[in-house]
Amino acid sequence: MSFRSLIQDMRDEFGSISRHGMRSRSHRAAGHAPQGAAADPLDAMEESCWAQLPPELLREVLVRIEASEAWWPARRDVVSCAGVCRSWRGIMKEAVRVPEASGQLTFPISLKQPGPKVGTLKCFIKRNRTTQTYFLYIGLTEALTDDGKFLLAARKCRKTTCTDYLISLDKGDMSKGSSTYIGKLRSNFLGTKFTVYDAHPPYDGAVVSKTRSARVVGLNQVSPRVPAGNYPVSHISYELNVLGSRGPRRMNCVMDSIPASAVKEGGKAPTQTEFPLSSLDSFPSIPFFRSKSARIDSSTSQSSAEKEERLVLKNKSPRWHEQLQCWCLNFRGRVTVASVKNFQLVASIGNGPGNQEGDKVILQFGKIGKDLFTMDYSYPISAFQAFAICLSSFDTKIACE
Repeated sequence: MSFRSLIQDMRDEFGSISRHGMRSRSHRAAGHAPQGAAADPLDAMEESCWAQLPPELLREVLVRIEASEAWWPARRDVVSCAGVCRSWRGIMKEAVRVPEASGQLTFPISLKQPGPKVGTLKCFIKRNRTTQTYFLYIGLTEALTDDGKFLLAARKCRKTTCTDYLISLDKGDMSKGSSTYIGKLRSNFLGTKFTVYDAHPPYDGAVVSKTRSARVVGLNQVSPRVPAGNYPVSHISYELNVLGSRGPRRMNCVMDSIPASAVKEGGKAPTQTEFPLSSLDSFPSIPFFRSKSARIDSSTSQSSAEKEERLVLKNKSPRWHEQLQCWCLNFRGRVTVASVKNFQLVASIGNGPGNQEGDKVILQFGKIGKDLFTMDYSYPISAFQAFAICLSSFDTKIACE
């Protein structure tokens, strides 16, 4: 029997249990429950053949299911298994590896975890000019355009002195008071400096920003254990170009939550393992996401983050193509339209204006259509951080072009 057939059998089994339980309740409500009928759907669940599986066999089945489903939409079977019961949930939490090791995005918390060390995660961004919204998808195929799997959404909010991009897990609700709100990008008046804020502590000892907006929090975000607020995770700056010199935009990204040692041999970036209590309502139908605490990997704790040198990303220097008469970067076929927004970010090695560039491209962003852009990222930044950095490229910049 194939794993796909196995999954279908389990769905049919649970569906029949649920229907049987509903019929029992309707008979009892009418006052003529049939003799010998199941008293409760939980009793039927206990009698299910799947509940009687030996733990060793159950673990082997779930581990094989996790290993066999590598890409969406088939990977939803892994999420379904994690939402069956507590024992299944525990096994799947052990079997599903973080994106850093697996190169896969399975659960929503994966969007806050560093990307793969080997290879890249190929995503794309769709822009809606009318509603000023942006949607991030992960590609399901190697093609530049496909339906994709939805990951994140952002909405642009103009203010008198700044611009905010509110980032959410739900494309239908991108307000800051929503339980699916996970962070934002804020620009200065000129659109040359940006700060990325995480709604949840990115590491142990993270300090909330002392801004007015940090105190204005929706009721759904208030938690008795985890303080809600704005935790700065990166600062983005674009160099001014008042003389109008030729070339693309020049940008620097200081990753406050990632030490510079993360890109070195044996280095480690902080990894969130669960969402805090404030996000419980985000996934009411999947018990897997109902965590009892907001835990962060203790091995990547950064209580002394301020003492460590922070990771700095800079745009990779392009070369001037004499025949094409333009600045060129090698996007390996992932970018097809020339645009001032296109960029590649690499680690900045050393301090000072003459610092060197790393060889590995950590984030690349480029245009492939009128309102369609590719976004490929890898370790040590997360999908959330990469998306926020790319959003800064959409903002209007005075004296930068």
